[in-house]
Amino acid sequence: MPKLSLEDKYRLYESSVQNHEVDIDFVNKEFKKTFKRKPLTFREDFGGTAAMACDWVKQSPEHRAWGIDLDSEPISYGLENHYSKLSDEQKERMKYIEGNVLDNQEFKTDVIVAFNFSYFIFKKRNDLLNYFKKVREGLNDEGCFFVDIFGGTEARQPMVEETEHDDHSYFWDCEDYNPLTNEVLYYIHFKKHDNGIKYENVFTYDWRMWSIKEIIDVMEDAGFSKVQTYWEGEDGDGGGDGNFYRTDKAENCESWVTYICAVK
Repeated sequence: MPKLSLEDKYRLYESSVQNHEVDIDFVNKEFKKTFKRKPLTFREDFGGTAAMACDWVKQSPEHRAWGIDLDSEPISYGLENHYSKLSDEQKERMKYIEGNVLDNQEFKTDVIVAFNFSYFIFKKRNDLLNYFKKVREGLNDEGCFFVDIFGGTEARQPMVEETEHDDHSYFWDCEDYNPLTNEVLYYIHFKKHDNGIKYENVFTYDWRMWSIKEIIDVMEDAGFSKVQTYWEGEDGDGGGDGNFYRTDKAENCESWVTYICAVK
């Protein structure tokens, strides 16, 4: 089976599934709605390359960020491709931590995020609860925890979704769903247009599929004072328009992605 280079592996991933500018704008807007000020300190859990944390410190000389991940491989890519492009002054305000998100940290932040559904790795409720408690401990008194979450009728059935990009195709592959345990197995594949080669199983996700209501309940049990849910507006064709609004009622669809915010 052909194998992608380390450079291509994370470059294609980031260009396919991440949009840090949109996420940062959303976090800033929603935090300000809650606390009437800008958030300045930021922690990216399961941060991988920590590209978002690197972007965070570019906002002003007051912004600080940390990216936490267990795996040295994406951290190495992030250091070479994101951290290296920061100014010397920005580098002083951005730190990589190769470690466990469950570890105690010596700092607290205004914002903690766990994006790209990374917390789905916790399959047992007690493990997820323990993580959310650790997150709450890591927040300042005026602090918010943001996660993204996905679902819909298509999210729990075997299927492969292909998305075309300029120089590659991205494949989101639901291989298996167990209705008795809510466990799912997903793969990401890429096909490069320059050589026509499809690279299979570049990323593997062995997760539990959590629902929004389950996440809300666990966040509340972890001690968060308020949990806010969001939904995406529709464009003229009935698809998502990229604008997320606060609500506690929504209509299910084949596929959706949204945010949840827990206030300390």
